[in-house]
Amino acid sequence: MDTSAPYYHPIGKEIEVFEHAFSNKIPFLLKGPTGTGKSRFIEYMAHKLGRPLITISCHEETSSTDLIGRFIIKGAETIWLDGPLTKAVKEGSIIYLDEIAEARPDIIVSIHSLTDHRRELFIDKLGETTKAHHDFMLVASFNPGYQRGFKELKPSTRQRFIAMSFNYPEMVVETAILEAESGIGTEDAKRLVLIGNKIRNLTELGLSETVSTRLLVDAAKLIHSGLPKRLSVKVAIVEPLTDDPEVTEALSDLCDLMI
Repeated sequence: MDTSAPYYHPIGKEIEVFEHAFSNKIPFLLKGPTGTGKSRFIEYMAHKLGRPLITISCHEETSSTDLIGRFIIKGAETIWLDGPLTKAVKEGSIIYLDEIAEARPDIIVSIHSLTDHRRELFIDKLGETTKAHHDFMLVASFNPGYQRGFKELKPSTRQRFIAMSFNYPEMVVETAILEAESGIGTEDAKRLVLIGNKIRNLTELGLSETVSTRLLVDAAKLIHSGLPKRLSVKVAIVEPLTDDPEVTEALSDLCDLMI
């Protein structure tokens, strides 16, 4: 086993599909809630394929200039500085646009020519078109359930990718992930996974986000390092989910019973 590889536990056929997408030069879209392992999966695949990875966390302030590049003043001259997308295109890196639905429209427009047969990037400020390196790959993710109707990905963009849905792992798999990521014992890992599943099914609480595997791992790490179990669960699972005092109390009571 390669100890330098990021830990990743396959849930389905995602590794096989990604490898085929890479070899066929097809952009790849990951769909799923926060904390279901999308970013870790891309880190794992970049390591497995031996390609550099550049990750961009998209938000409404990120512009195409931030990705493509800009002129800067250095001493007495003005020079061009490639952005991360341009570097990835030239060097053959995997670029991962996390939460692409949050990106400004000019970013979506700038990647269109990279997501079809052209595989090229037009650098408007230079008046140049750069062909993508043979090993360049564009990967993106988005959360289809987040603020439904507001931050959706347009069909014209979505259909430029092959796509896979990520969700929370089955209990046995999620337990194994907690053990591997934190060193926690099996019984405590099982209890945390049960807490996670219980809260995920409490739709009546109206939580905007539910318990991610990431939060469960954080709780497991705190418990393994010696923090009391109930306190670990409160600060790693309950408090990050809500600011509502009544919901916090209800979740705390539920978790205290289960841990």
